[in-house]
Amino acid sequence: MDEQLSQWQVTVEDLLRVRLDQSQGCPDRLRQAMSYSLLAGGKRLRPLLVLMACEACGEEAEAAMPAACAIEMVHTYSLIHDDLPAMDDDDERRGQPTSHIQFDEATAILAGDGLLTLAFEMLATDVKPPEVAAACCADLAGAAGMCGMVGGQMADLIAENGVHAAVRTPAEEDRTTSAVEQLESIHRRKTGRLLCSALTMGGRIAGANPQTLHNLTTYGEAIGLAFQIADDLLDVCGDSETMGKRVRKDKNAGKLTYPALLGEAESRLRAEQLVNDACEAIANFGSRGQRLEAMAHYVIERDR
Repeated sequence: MDEQLSQWQVTVEDLLRVRLDQSQGCPDRLRQAMSYSLLAGGKRLRPLLVLMACEACGEEAEAAMPAACAIEMVHTYSLIHDDLPAMDDDDERRGQPTSHIQFDEATAILAGDGLLTLAFEMLATDVKPPEVAAACCADLAGAAGMCGMVGGQMADLIAENGVHAAVRTPAEEDRTTSAVEQLESIHRRKTGRLLCSALTMGGRIAGANPQTLHNLTTYGEAIGLAFQIADDLLDVCGDSETMGKRVRKDKNAGKLTYPALLGEAESRLRAEQLVNDACEAIANFGSRGQRLEAMAHYVIERDR
């Protein structure tokens, strides 16, 4: 990671901490739970995409810092809720006990709720001008809501135990194709929509035109699927200590995943093609898109 990205990560981290500290009237235990998950580290991929998109569209990245922080709050809220016993039932996240283990289920739910709403407060009050703030709120709400991330999570729960064997007979090919299409539909909503909103928010803040926003969306859709394929592969062959969470849990839970449907080799090939598609979508940015291009490759090369 280059020095600029590292500095952006530090700035995002500092701003997240300050924003929580400034929230007057928040019960101490709730603030502690929100801070516990929000400031636990992580890749900060979504905030970085906001800043990269803003920079690629010709604006100083600092203008998009409120949006970068807001999307990390929404992402963290989703992780807190995903880890709950009623959902994925995970006991470790980012190398530490999950929120409901460290505190309790009720506090974890409220911490997630608090982060979700604080994200929109930050967008509405800190992004300028107001019409851009409103557009960013609409982007993020649509990406996180019932037709986006939340809808994708619901579809994922419904699809559990619907996995097909990786080794298939010819008669099973049609069913497998259908399952892959179902899986991609789930992850376009569950993962891809939020990544796309990171890019469009950064672009809107920089004053990007509709064609540029379309190119950013195409890039986001491609890396969103590539990111999920990489996640599925890491669950199969990753190391729990490096990743900071349990591995092999998707297979044990009977979840629909790319390696289960396509096998590891074909899944890797599909991820590589998606990265190529993403880079093609931003080719017209030229040198201003170098960080976005590097991020696309990082998405499938990462080890956590």
